[in-house]
Amino acid sequence: MTGQRILILATYGMEIVECGGALAKNVRAGGTSHAAVLLARDPSKPYVRSASEVLGVQARFLDFASGTVTPDVPSKTTLVRVIREIRPDIVICQDPEHSFEDLDPDRRQAMILYLEALALAARDFALEEMPGLAPHPIPTVYYMTPSRPNCLVNVADVWELKERAMAQLRTQMAFSAQMLRHTIGEEGVRVIAGPGPWAEDADLGAALHREMDRAFHLYHGMLTHGRFALAEPYRRDGKFHLDRLVV
Repeated sequence: MTGQRILILATYGMEIVECGGALAKNVRAGGTSHAAVLLARDPSKPYVRSASEVLGVQARFLDFASGTVTPDVPSKTTLVRVIREIRPDIVICQDPEHSFEDLDPDRRQAMILYLEALALAARDFALEEMPGLAPHPIPTVYYMTPSRPNCLVNVADVWELKERAMAQLRTQMAFSAQMLRHTIGEEGVRVIAGPGPWAEDADLGAALHREMDRAFHLYHGMLTHGRFALAEPYRRDGKFHLDRLVV
């Protein structure tokens, strides 16, 4: 199977690595993988870009402001322009169900914005503001890390790339370490990451993520009677259309 044009609508940036297996495998197959990051603070951008480069993903930053995301006309126009420029075959974004349970700020509004933009990109919305950019049909949509996945991607062969990419996200790694110290305590942190010592919070966060990410992908792979050692879970929106049944 040849590669496709894949676009991930990433609210903060770490989603690029969370879906890094599918994105990297698409590049290996000759496709192009793109990311549009809605919210990324300036100190985080170099790390997100480095992680994207490890995976072969072409990332752009949309520079929305934290706490102000809303599906208004200017915001929808920005996303529609990105979709019409890239013309993806596949879009990956957060699961709508998960987004409404997620207490990260802006995720609920961002999810509405993404789905509105996908619908409007296929219609005659704002054509006069985008000369040369024709409407683009709604692509196949996959929701990442869903509560109820209906398909899995084998990522065992790109696991090392995912690990390398995650380690690039130094600001996110530091945040994870600080958050987990607060929620599970020092003893819990040591149980997961080992005794250390850790020179910086980012190093501790990377050690924690190595264990958490392996557990997550093992669970969705072999530990739930799957065919893959390590798997990324997705929920495809809509029905699968098959010429014949597949194994």
